[in-house]
Amino acid sequence: MVKVAVLGAAGGIGQPLSLLVKANALVNELALYDIVDAVKGIAADLSHINTKSTVTAHAGDAQLEAALTGATIVVIPAGVPRKPGMTRDDLFNINAGIVKNLATAVAKTCPKAFVAVISNPVNSTVPIVAEVLKEHGVFDPKRVFGVTTLDIVRASKFVSEVKGTQPADTRVEVIGGHSGVTIIPILSSLGLSFTNEERDALTKRIQYGGDEVVQAKNGAGSATLSMAFAGHRFVDSLLQAIVLKKTGVKECAYVAGSAAAEFGLDYFSTTVELGVRVRLIWLS
Repeated sequence: MVKVAVLGAAGGIGQPLSLLVKANALVNELALYDIVDAVKGIAADLSHINTKSTVTAHAGDAQLEAALTGATIVVIPAGVPRKPGMTRDDLFNINAGIVKNLATAVAKTCPKAFVAVISNPVNSTVPIVAEVLKEHGVFDPKRVFGVTTLDIVRASKFVSEVKGTQPADTRVEVIGGHSGVTIIPILSSLGLSFTNEERDALTKRIQYGGDEVVQAKNGAGSATLSMAFAGHRFVDSLLQAIVLKKTGVKECAYVAGSAAAEFGLDYFSTTVELGVRVRLIWLS
């Protein structure tokens, strides 16, 4: 029985992410949680899709425990989106409390679940989740991930546009963090040649792709559809590894572990091999 809980399911990322998870054949139950009653309508809508998973709706703090009970994977896209002029520090001041409350519920209800944190700023929200789990004595660094997959998705697409490759086959490792200059695409690992101008332009666009969307939406939000796509890709990779027991399933994620420690850091985005036992991989 595989249950995926989406916390913040009524939001701009949560709705399309929930749709993609509903379409995933490896999911038996999809639990949608949000603080607004609209989540009930979203669940009703998704429940008409003819895939095997059942959909349940949970609105408000009193129903959070029910949403999390028995969860295999918890995905957290909850929080406010970034708007023009907002820094990630501004986001942190709003989203930190939201993420802390959700992490507390995870610690009490489903401490063995894999937790995928999408809420920005990921560089800060992942440590919040980790510290809350530590306070409850249930932190496992191999079960808490900051979802940086959108950086990898963007890098694949942007490189393919420049070099004429197939986006799905252009896998760019992106390490570091999930904000501005902390996003470090390893273009040299592709075996492609880049001029200095191409390399610099690609690196900047990958680092600040989120700004591109925020500006294009002109105050109407940030990257939601592409983030939902990337979030589901990470969830599906987890499912492939832990449900189907596939080996060699790799994604980049912002995690605690040896890769971070090498730089004197507590957290670092690097390649992880997913499975019942997650393995961190560092560049050779």
